[in-house]
Amino acid sequence: MSRARDTIDADTDADPLISVEDIEVHFEKEKGLLELFDEPDVVKAVDGISVALEENDVLALVGESGCGKTTLGKTIIGLQQPTGGAIKYRGRDIWETKAGNTDLSFKDIRSSLQIIHQDPGSSLNPNRRIVETLSEPIRLTHPDITSGERRERIHSLLERVGMTPAHDFASRYPHQLSGGEKQRVALARALLMNPDVILADEAISALDVSLRVEMMDLMLDLQSEFNTSFVFVSHDLSNARYFAEHGDGRVGVMYLGNLVEVGPPDRLIEDPQHPYTEVLRWATPNLSLDATEASDPPMRKIDIPDPVNPPSGCRFHTRCPEARETCTRLQPELEEFSDLEASGDRADSGRPHRVACFRSEPDHQYWESNAIED
Repeated sequence: MSRARDTIDADTDADPLISVEDIEVHFEKEKGLLELFDEPDVVKAVDGISVALEENDVLALVGESGCGKTTLGKTIIGLQQPTGGAIKYRGRDIWETKAGNTDLSFKDIRSSLQIIHQDPGSSLNPNRRIVETLSEPIRLTHPDITSGERRERIHSLLERVGMTPAHDFASRYPHQLSGGEKQRVALARALLMNPDVILADEAISALDVSLRVEMMDLMLDLQSEFNTSFVFVSHDLSNARYFAEHGDGRVGVMYLGNLVEVGPPDRLIEDPQHPYTEVLRWATPNLSLDATEASDPPMRKIDIPDPVNPPSGCRFHTRCPEARETCTRLQPELEEFSDLEASGDRADSGRPHRVACFRSEPDHQYWESNAIED
């Protein structure tokens, strides 16, 4: 039986900015002393996903810890080499380019694909002033400009990210900045490379709640100004919803290395079609939805299966309250779901709503199979 392939298509007829094709990222699990001669266990962090990103696009990835969302994000921007499939930037295979097999420079690709980490302090040299840290990307992209021009550009961007007076912040060391200020420096450093894509990897999770919306708004404001696409990774569905909703993007729900649902944030959250998305809704009470008020989680088991040995068929079937015998054998494809009566005016976003669940197919054999009994 062939394995299902999860796909998000770019919503344009033009060639995508980034295309991730049938990607797999499998890791060998570290072995203990008593396991040195055993076959290594393999963690399927990402297992058969295809993604297309347009210019000025937003894709918010959400799911529990260990679902593979950060690994997928790093693969999209070329920081993680896949073990299967291909990732292309403007039609050129990134890893073929690194091997020198295309007409594009790998250095140029890496400059165009940037990351903002959850802990920006760990990526800032504690022994260098902010102006020195921010000078480096300008030297790489504009080696011929003078030091005065570099400083002027740095001050201008620091002001743009809300760090005023810029000359004061530029002369500080990282330990003299708050968490939010460090994150703004990290954003400024990424933008100095004039990137096509920025991976925001849990970039707001370490900030105070009061600062999270402010930081998301800043990133989205700068997105339109710099014409940058964002891959926004979060374990919080409300943050993913806000970022995708205000960036006119999509939310992708990941579970054990697979995409199980993807679509416009309003449709996906107000009318979820996958039982795991229902679980995320239940676990996010600040979504202000009546459906999240249930006292018990909408699943049979709390424990997440071992990613080394994921369940057969639909990987969520061991926890799914809607699972039937068919779900234990067959893995559902990520297919477009269309229910205009249920969606109402929400269908006008133009973004497809896709789900990997047999319940979205009224004629599927799922409906004739027996329910799973614990």
